[in-house]
Amino acid sequence: MKLTSPAFADGAAIPRLHTCEDRDISPPLQWSGAPAATRSFALIVDDPDAPDPAAPRMTWVHWVLYNLPPDCSSLPEGVRKLPPAALEGRNDWRRTGYGGPCPPVGCHRYFHKLYALDTMLPDLKHPTKAELEKAMHGHVLASAELVGRYQKGS
Repeated sequence: MKLTSPAFADGAAIPRLHTCEDRDISPPLQWSGAPAATRSFALIVDDPDAPDPAAPRMTWVHWVLYNLPPDCSSLPEGVRKLPPAALEGRNDWRRTGYGGPCPPVGCHRYFHKLYALDTMLPDLKHPTKAELEKAMHGHVLASAELVGRYQKGS
């Protein structure tokens, strides 16, 4: 499976538009190559470099989505309306939806992780990343990753 964005290449800088220094809207995402048995997709975006890449202490979660339908192969920039049946979890700002890069210091990495699942998950009532990962356990058919970087002022 492959995950890409027309906004940035794997390992490249995330455009300012998608960060707290600008409009803070989600980047467009596209994927392909999901297994035929895929029944849904889940997406987790997180930053393992928080708060400081020189001394990371936690992984900050920026976006949690699940139950994206199997015929879905992209999300538009600044997605406002999710596909039918898709649900959102809570990010580390304790809200649903996308929260873009806003690193306090240094250049951080932002991992966009897409999972193809063999099931549609039940309504988990706005799960955290950990709760979603627990629910996905044993159901992941394939995964793909896209990494972007961002440093304030860049």
